[in-house]
Amino acid sequence: MVRKHLKRFLPDHQALIGNRWLAPFAGTLLHPRLWHLNRHSAAGGVAVGLFCGLIPGPFQMLGAAILATLFRVNLPLALVTTLYTNPLTIVPLYFVAYHLGRLVLLREGGAFVAPPEPGDGGMLAWIGALGDWLLALGEPLALGLVCLGLLLALAGYGIVRTAWRAYLLYAWRRRRYRQPPPPPPNPSP
Repeated sequence: MVRKHLKRFLPDHQALIGNRWLAPFAGTLLHPRLWHLNRHSAAGGVAVGLFCGLIPGPFQMLGAAILATLFRVNLPLALVTTLYTNPLTIVPLYFVAYHLGRLVLLREGGAFVAPPEPGDGGMLAWIGALGDWLLALGEPLALGLVCLGLLLALAGYGIVRTAWRAYLLYAWRRRRYRQPPPPPPNPSP
């Protein structure tokens, strides 16, 4: 089953309770629904991760952790799902988001400019240049990121729910065919 394979990678709940670094957050981060794996929490975790993966900068996982805690969905799955954005995928995703934002705003013209690359100025200079780049793209990109994040979240939620249900139906059918048929009833004399 899918749950068995995924549980190998998830931390044990008792180990989390005993972790001294998580003790101050025991009321929120150690809630059982954040670590339980079922079709509802898995689909919600993927949706949260897909939505938060488009958050600019290094705040994707923080946003995913906050939303997973608020919606009580699987936290590890939400955090891992944010990793679909990386230096290779972020420019095409932002390009799509920008044009989606322009489409929603009914605007014509304007060109998409690629984000700045890290240079010799250091990390802080690059983050500042990245912020300036985002401000220059403005409203179409901001609205497009929200719209694209919602579309990805809805698609991810639906795909996980559908795939989980299809797997369950397959497993039930397989189990039913493996069971011997019930014995015929004994006729009474």
